[in-house]
Amino acid sequence: MGSCAVSRPAPAHHRQYAPRSPDPSGRPAPEGRADEFGGPAESHPEEAAHRAPFRPTGAGTMKLTTITNVSVDGVMQGLGLADEDRRGGFERGGWALPLVDEETMTRLGEVYGRADAFLFGRRTYEIFAASWGAMADPEDNPVAAPLHARPKYVVSKTLTDPGWAHTTVLAGDPAAAVRELKERMPGELQVHGSGQLVRRLAAEGLIDEMLLLTYPVIVGQGTRLFPADGPDGALELVDSRATPGGVTWQVYRPAGRPRYATEVPPRTS
Repeated sequence: MGSCAVSRPAPAHHRQYAPRSPDPSGRPAPEGRADEFGGPAESHPEEAAHRAPFRPTGAGTMKLTTITNVSVDGVMQGLGLADEDRRGGFERGGWALPLVDEETMTRLGEVYGRADAFLFGRRTYEIFAASWGAMADPEDNPVAAPLHARPKYVVSKTLTDPGWAHTTVLAGDPAAAVRELKERMPGELQVHGSGQLVRRLAAEGLIDEMLLLTYPVIVGQGTRLFPADGPDGALELVDSRATPGGVTWQVYRPAGRPRYATEVPPRTS
């Protein structure tokens, strides 16, 4: 599969793709409510402990970059519009939009423009399709143009009719599907939003680079990028900057396992 190039799907249609091999562990999917890509919404701690640590994939595979907008307290839910995502009784939507300055939009356009393909969880895909995908003249917008024209992959076991041109559904085990996709394609694969998918990719060691846009606001409620209990991982900071409006950009690369202090300092009376 590594030498097979993936062609862009025909504009008027969508495809469905499942990985050739099942989960190597042979474990059935846990029962319970489904998340945005058709898997379990929360992983069991014992299962997470046996996953690969957060680390970069091998050379020669497609670079997978996650781009996430978060508040200072780590919230990523409902950043755009007030009613964008009210799951869990979330009432503070639209917290990022008032803080987006001209430099942030310019840099975001550059980030989207360098992508060779996009990967989404189902919920983020549907939000993007209803906004960026519905623009009358997407070619005139630096974000909408690449989103419209380039391949889009959505990880879902239930989505059968995505509707947005150039979309391929990745069915089956999410980690296996994404791993095989990375081996098939050159360039950069970007994941925007898609929090549940990002957490799964991190736990499976499939993320090569993380871009965090942190907005100067404490939201105080809502879904956060990483759960209170999950896999750990060290990060290398490779770039950091701030816009005039106070939005900070940090680019990280996985750096293996974290180092923890092992010695306990003596207590002073």
